[in-house]
Parts: sequence; structure tokens; C-alpha cells
Amino acid sequence: MQMRLRAAALAAVVLIAFTTAAAGQTGFRTPDGQPDLQGVWDFRTMTPLQRPEDQERAFLTEEEAAAAEAAASARRAALLEPSEVRTELLPAGGTGAERGRRVGGYNDFWLDYGTNIIEDRRTSLIVDPPDGRLPALTPEGERLRQVGSLAEDLPIPSPVRVRSAGTGADDPEDRGLAERCLLGFNSGPPMMPSGYNNNMQLFQTPDHVVILNEMVHDARIIPLDGRPHLPDSVRQWMGDSRGRWEGDTLVVETTNLSELTGSFDPSAMQAIGTGLTVTLTERFRRVDADTLLYEYTVDDPAIFTRPFTVAVPMRRNDEPVFEYACHEGNYGLLNILSGARAEEVAQQ
Repeated sequence: MQMRLRAAALAAVVLIAFTTAAAGQTGFRTPDGQPDLQGVWDFRTMTPLQRPEDQERAFLTEEEAAAAEAAASARRAALLEPSEVRTELLPAGGTGAERGRRVGGYNDFWLDYGTNIIEDRRTSLIVDPPDGRLPALTPEGERLRQVGSLAEDLPIPSPVRVRSAGTGADDPEDRGLAERCLLGFNSGPPMMPSGYNNNMQLFQTPDHVVILNEMVHDARIIPLDGRPHLPDSVRQWMGDSRGRWEGDTLVVETTNLSELTGSFDPSAMQAIGTGLTVTLTERFRRVDADTLLYEYTVDDPAIFTRPFTVAVPMRRNDEPVFEYACHEGNYGLLNILSGARAEEVAQQ
């Protein structure tokens, strides 16, 4: 009996060693041979979506990137000091310490944009067009552009498509999608680095991929079996996604987004166009043990004068993703509407 156990243990050791060696030779693979993209991936970055208007170069120097990261780390460390968290209201701008003490919905102590610039030191996440900026809008794109709470920017009647803020406080429908817990402000699709909860977890089976976003714990279940998209009349908050493998790259095409979402959201406070006319193509490729390259192309000829492509390197996060229990719709929204009614009474 002991001989059998020793033999079984030896066989297990040999099998583990063989599997490890094979993995080293073929890259990261699932048992069925697909590229293994699974894990929790963090997409925080200081690199902006668009190249700043005062920046002409496509890449920072090593010294510039190091200085920017050091400054961000120092500011983050200062915000973690209890003495930096105050209740007084200070104007936007000012020093990092002042911004840390500013109070809005909550102060900067709770925000987590990250302290790193992407490794190639690009000055924008947009890689095409070459100028690192969003393409020009069509006349329809200009007409359907929403910015924050500026009702005058909206065609009337128009649904609210921004993720945060809104157009008023008369009705729940006047508030943004994230304020009603309908969609996360960074979960997309496509996924966008934002103020916090910049994590997603990816699961695989031989015929499906699941993308679970931490923000509002939205999950996209994406078939890989070649089935067609849903009929055009069926619209969904996160669209209808279909996946396929192109070599070691997972390609996900999403259509059928809702008219109640933007074609593209440059930030949580902006929405351009509607989901009716956009096709989103996302690409996921494992670069190394700790990096998943996420690229996406937005193609909406009704809204933008040309397609554009964004690249976001995601870093492995060894921590689990916890449920994001969104209570804005239960508490925050009630308080917004109640506050507006109280303000109306006070003005009478």
C-alpha cells in the first residue's frame, strides 16, 4: 500500500513538472489549449484618454514619466494621512493637499486613479488617430453630445445618456445612468479607467468568456460558438457581444447597444451619440504573466468622422473582486430629489 502511495505521489510530481514545463513552452494556456486570459485585471492609469492639448509629443521621456509618477505617489501618500482629510469646502484646483481636503460627494481621499503611467509612456490611451485625440464629430454627433448637467447641450426631448450627473432633479429619469445603478461609470463596454473600482475579472470555458466588472458588478457572458447577433430590434444596456479567437487574441464584437447609452463616453460626465449606430470591437491579448493588453475600436460613422482605437495595458491584481453593492438608487437618488423639493419650497 505504501509503495502504491509513493508511486502515485511520484507520478503526481512528474505530472506537475511536465505541465509546468509545457506551460512555459506554449505560454499561458487553458486545459483545452486556448490562451489563458483569466484572472483579476486592474486598469488604473494616470495616462489620459486623449493627448493633452498642450502636449505635442506622442511619448513622455523617462524623466518626465518618473517625475509625474513620483508626484502622484507623494500626493496619494499625503491623502492617506488623517491630517489631510478635512471637512471644509475648497475650490477646484489649488495644490494637491488642497484638493485632498475638498469635499463634494466625497473627497479625494476615496478616489484611486492610480499612480502609474503606462509602460511605453504614451501621452494618450488613444493610439489611432496618430494625434491621440478623438476624431471630429459629425453634425449628428454634435447634436447628440451631452456634457454633465448642462441641459442646454441636449436636444429636447432627449434621454439622459451620461453615466454621472444629469439634467435636473424633477424625476429619477433626469439623473445619470450610474446614479440610478443601471451601469457603472467605468464598466462600459468599452472599459474606461476612472476614479475607482478599476478592476475586472475574466473567466473562460471552451465556448464562453465572462467579463465581470467590479463597478456595479456587471457581467457580460460572451459566446464563442459563432452564433449570430441578436435581431436589431433587441437592445441591451451592455449590448450583444460575440467572441472569437484570432491566433492568441480574443476578439469581441459588440452591437445592439441601447439608445439610452452613448455611442462613446469620454468620461462619466460626457456621452456622445447613442448606442444605436455603434459597433465596438475589443481585443484581449496576454502579453506576459502580469499584463493583459486591452484594445478597442469604436466604429460609428453616424457620430464620428472616422473610427478610433484605444489601448489600455491591464495589470494583474492578486486581490479578489468584491461585490459592488450600488446604493445610489436606494439612498443617493432619494436624497437628490428630496433636496430639490426642499429647495423649491424654500424659494417660494
